[in-house]
Amino acid sequence: MSNLHPLLKLETVRTKAHRVLELAKENKLNHFDYHEDKLDEAVEYVIGVIQRDFGPNAYHTIPPHGRWQHFEVGNVPRVSRLLETWSKRGYNTLEQTRGLIDLFFVSVLLDAGAGDFWRFTEPETGNVYTRSEGIAVASFYMFVNGEFSGGSERGDVVTGQGLKNFSVETLYRGFQIDDEKNPLVGAHARVEILQKLGVSLLENKEFFGATGRPGRPGALVDYLTRNGRHKLDYAELWAVLQTLLIPIWPSDRTKVDGVPVGDAWPLSVLSKHGDAASEPSETATIQPFHKLTQWLAYSLKVPFERLLGTTWDNAHLGTGLPEYRNGGLFVDMGVLKLKPEALERGLKNSGTKDGLPCFGAGDDEIVEWRAMTVALLDVLHERILNNDKFGDVKLSLPQVLESGSWKAGREIAAEKRPNTKSSPILNSGDGTLF
Repeated sequence: MSNLHPLLKLETVRTKAHRVLELAKENKLNHFDYHEDKLDEAVEYVIGVIQRDFGPNAYHTIPPHGRWQHFEVGNVPRVSRLLETWSKRGYNTLEQTRGLIDLFFVSVLLDAGAGDFWRFTEPETGNVYTRSEGIAVASFYMFVNGEFSGGSERGDVVTGQGLKNFSVETLYRGFQIDDEKNPLVGAHARVEILQKLGVSLLENKEFFGATGRPGRPGALVDYLTRNGRHKLDYAELWAVLQTLLIPIWPSDRTKVDGVPVGDAWPLSVLSKHGDAASEPSETATIQPFHKLTQWLAYSLKVPFERLLGTTWDNAHLGTGLPEYRNGGLFVDMGVLKLKPEALERGLKNSGTKDGLPCFGAGDDEIVEWRAMTVALLDVLHERILNNDKFGDVKLSLPQVLESGSWKAGREIAAEKRPNTKSSPILNSGDGTLF
């Protein structure tokens, strides 16, 4: 499992992003100006959000960034109720963990942004949810209703065959999608991702072949805890996820020597100023992110910890997530500012000078922005660790993502753009990336 291509490794994500940050300090970026003097203000804004929601005595209770919290939106304990149901059926903690891994897998991979207009009305409460929380609740109901089980005798599981046969019509029904009244960005692409996931789960029997249900995501529990292990390796989890997921991404993703490398993109600033002497030319100019896989990995860690009491080696390898909330925070706070020519291109793409700049998900502007986001989240985390406002509590990067940067990015977006609450820079993605 250690023979991952360098562009698939977490270490490469961080190393290359920090190279881009160094170039930003030298004013060598192609599309953004970096205003380091604005960082203190951004840090204080994030700290203020954390203090408001958890201070002064609850910093130690901050959960790591992940899917679990989204399932509890509206103060409805959906996961707790599901676990209680499973317990009454006689499922032990191992089987309950398998079940949550099933749920988290499909829910995360369905969620790469919902767009500004999609809504989900919860059948039981009538509550209306949007964006990531809405997708979490919608996917939760689809899961408990057996939409991913492939006709299994037990509905609330996920099977490879169930995903392989998953249909657009099923997603439209479960997510209450209406192309005119309630559109979801990239709905068809998300279905294709799940279908390919089903195929990949069925093919990777070594990791997902246990439990008697072929291609069940929850079988990952059996693989990682084999031989009774209670201390797990985050690097091993990562290698399994990359092996499973690289084949499912859209076919137009970056390839190196004909081999796809997932959420990794050519970046012109690395082409001009990269460290080609220490890296093969075919990879020196590519910046990897693997954002959706990283969010899945962060999310999957939590059921292991809460239900099985496991701990993780190498958890520090995970990086900040380069998506529009974290990235939007740094743009809205003035740390990053599009250069005039880049802004002009983005406004032209969006079709109106009164609108927001827009780029394709693989455009050089977006890749540069995402690289800076990864590195700046490390800087943000370091400054928070060195701050004395949290007492003896040393927040992990996933805790800062959960309680600070992501939430702060959402809140400042709502302050500046109350009608849409959208990112300050738009991307025309396909619902599988950003």
